Amino acid sequence: MSVARAALRGFARPSSSSTLATTTVVPLARRLATAAPTKPPTAVVLMNLGGPKDLDAVHPFLLNLFSDGDLIPIPFQKYAARVIAARRTPKIQEQYAQIGGGSPIHAWTERQGKMLEKRLDELSPASAPHKSYIAFRYAAPLTPDTIAEMQKDGITRAVALTLYPQYSCSTTGSSLNELWRNLKEMDPQEKIQWSVVDRFPTHPGLVEVFARHIEDSLKTYPPEERDSVVLLFSAHSLPMDIVNRGDPYPQEVAATVARVMDRLGHKNPFRLIWQSQVGPRPWLGPKTDAVLEGYARLGQKNLLMIPIAFVSDHVETLFEVDLEYGHLAKEKGLTGYKRVESLNADPLFIEAMADIVKSHIAENKPVSTQLPLRCPMCTNEKCGESKRFFQNQRL
Repeated sequence: MSVARAALRGFARPSSSSTLATTTVVPLARRLATAAPTKPPTAVVLMNLGGPKDLDAVHPFLLNLFSDGDLIPIPFQKYAARVIAARRTPKIQEQYAQIGGGSPIHAWTERQGKMLEKRLDELSPASAPHKSYIAFRYAAPLTPDTIAEMQKDGITRAVALTLYPQYSCSTTGSSLNELWRNLKEMDPQEKIQWSVVDRFPTHPGLVEVFARHIEDSLKTYPPEERDSVVLLFSAHSLPMDIVNRGDPYPQEVAATVARVMDRLGHKNPFRLIWQSQVGPRPWLGPKTDAVLEGYARLGQKNLLMIPIAFVSDHVETLFEVDLEYGHLAKEKGLTGYKRVESLNADPLFIEAMADIVKSHIAENKPVSTQLPLRCPMCTNEKCGESKRFFQNQRL
């Protein structure tokens, strides 16, 4: 029996007239229904780079990307971004055409968010209900659109959750800077209180799901060859000027790899390699394609690729690793070249993310101890202002 019915039992008088019963019951039911206002949900904002949904969205995506001075600082940025985006659009459209005509990252992120909502409602009833939002850096839904949606929903408490396990100023840092810039304009009274999950490179759940995916892939090799398969942990590279500035990304990626190898018992040889270099500047290496060529020359045949810095399939996994590097591997005789399945919507990954957010909310601190620390050679004052903004949030 509902609370409303239980309350009504003491007030409704017996009467032969149904009209009298109706006039007595309805106003009281309405009062009971409005007595306790609905609590606004706790927002969990999933931040990632994003990707074009279709081929028409490739040019806007590239224009946003090359306009980001936190990621690619170039002279005359506004003008140069237009030129570079226009020049690269046809080539990038060809790449997306080969993986189905667009990036699946939005679909995967949306699914991750819905699964995360459900699990958080179970794990953290005190902060329930939870509602997920997506804030991509370079593709829809963009950060200002997400903030507007949250304001429409009456959100007053939000967790900015990066989907980059390892922190870099060019990824999570750029997304937080963009969030801060838009909040200054769209929520100057700070009606939404924010906290930030800025990294989780060694979380046990993340380590476990990577390890299990690797174990599943190793089972596809002949038993007598399984322990000699070389594990190649591949992550998106960084320009060396960003690395030398003090960006923590390389060591955090290495920390993830070290924990995963500990979990696997170091049964296989491994290397950490770096993919997706663009342009003439020096980048962090060794380059993935050069590693494949080198191991082919050295007689290694069984190479297992592990995208260790990505949590969803997108162009870097589906085109670059599977097709581009896959073609190179075939050309060089690497007959045992394979890739582990991405984390995507693996329930174990969702469980890890739910545990991260639950612990973060329970801790009731706006940021980690690492986030306020700027790179020692940082010259971007906006980065410092952004970090202070989130550090000073009152929860």
